[in-house]
Amino acid sequence: MSRVVLPATGGQPISAPAVPPLAPVAKASASKARIYGALALGVVCIGLSAIFTRYAQLPGTVSALYRVGIAAIVLAPLFVRSARRGIVMRGKKLWLLAAAAGLFFMLDVAIWNTSLFLTNVANATLMANDAPIVVGLVALLVFRERLRISYWLGLAVALCGMGIIVGHDVFGGTGLGVGDLLALLAGFFYALYLLVIQRVRVWMDTLSSLWISTLVGMLLLIALNLALGRPIWGFTLSQYVALLALGLVSQVAGYLAINYALGHLPASIVSPTLLGQPILTALVAVPLLGESIEPRQMLGGAVALAGIFLVNRGVNR
Repeated sequence: MSRVVLPATGGQPISAPAVPPLAPVAKASASKARIYGALALGVVCIGLSAIFTRYAQLPGTVSALYRVGIAAIVLAPLFVRSARRGIVMRGKKLWLLAAAAGLFFMLDVAIWNTSLFLTNVANATLMANDAPIVVGLVALLVFRERLRISYWLGLAVALCGMGIIVGHDVFGGTGLGVGDLLALLAGFFYALYLLVIQRVRVWMDTLSSLWISTLVGMLLLIALNLALGRPIWGFTLSQYVALLALGLVSQVAGYLAINYALGHLPASIVSPTLLGQPILTALVAVPLLGESIEPRQMLGGAVALAGIFLVNRGVNR
C-alpha cells in the first residue's frame, strides 16, 4: 500500500492502492467556496434525478441506461481531446478501479430507479442515502482515515433527521416495503462508488474518471436490459425529453461537480453532505409530482441539515 496525502484532508495520510507507474494527478489550488459550490451544484442536479426518472415512466434499468449512456456519449469527445493532450493518466490498475466504480454506479442507479416506482420519491431518496454510514466505516477501517468526533456526531444527527422522516413507516406498523429495501441496497452500492472514485481521483482528472465509469456502466446496462428483454427505444417525445434531462443535468452536470469535489474532499465528507439531496427532492416533488410533505418530514429535514453542517464545520476547522 502506498501513502498519498490529499490537501483537503488536512495533510493526514490516506492509504490508496499502489499503482507504481503513476503519480498523483496535479490539482490546481481551489478555494473552499469553489469546492463547496461544486458540491452544492452536484446536490441540486442529482436531487432532480428522481423527478426526471418518474416523468420518464420507464423500467428502472432502462432509464438508468439512458442516464449513463447520454453522459458517456456527450463526454466522449472531451475525453478523446484530453487523451490526445496526454492529460489522461494510464495504468491498468487505475482503469480497473474506474471500471469498478462504473459497476457500482450501474447497480446503484438501476436498483434505485426501480425503487422509485415501488415507494414514494421522498422515501426512496431518503433510504438510498444510507451511504454515509458505509462510507464512514470503510474510510475508518479500510483506508485508515482519521475521522473526527464532529464527523460521527454530525452523521448521527443527520441520520436522526432521516429517522424522523421515515420512522413513522418503520415503527408505525406499515414497515419497510420492497421499494424501501431496494433503495437501501442502492445506497450501499452508491457508497462503494464514492469510495472507489475517491481513490481514482488521486491520480486521474475529473472528466476521465467520470467518462470511464459511465462508459462501463452503459455497457453493463445494455447487456442487462437485453438479458431482461426490455425495449431500449421507441418511447414518446416526453419520455425522451425526461431521459435527456436525466442524462445531461443529473449525470453530466451533477457528477462532474461531485467528482470534482471528490478530488479535493474525502468521500467521508462528500457523502454526508449529499444527504441534502433527499430534502431537495422532497420539496420539488410537491409541486411537480403532487406528493405532500408532512410536518415531521420538515422537522426531519431541518435536523438532517444541522447534521450536515456539523460534519463540514468539523472538517473546515
